[in-house]
Amino acid sequence: MLESTFKSTTAKVDGNGAKRADVIKVSATSRSTAVAGAIAGVMREHRFAEVQAIGAGAVNQAVKALAIARGYLDGDGIDIMCTPQFMEVDIDGQERTAVRFTVEPRN
Repeated sequence: MLESTFKSTTAKVDGNGAKRADVIKVSATSRSTAVAGAIAGVMREHRFAEVQAIGAGAVNQAVKALAIARGYLDGDGIDIMCTPQFMEVDIDGQERTAVRFTVEPRN
């Protein structure tokens, strides 16, 4: 049995009272199709997703997953757009730079 190499947890409520999904964290060993399925599922449910990756391999898998998710969502009539940004995150007391993609429906 393959263990998942990305993390996604339950939804949270933001300051405006809207439900927002937690960040989908991608590693270099994540299967891009599995991550794409998670992105598509979160987009269908919440109409918003965040995907985070640290390192070149993880960013590569995240970008591939975003492209695949776009195809998965096409059948539902959802066209997505992604906005990348750099984030400073603390991992085990070390500050690391992550790339976080905000995923939203294109209107």
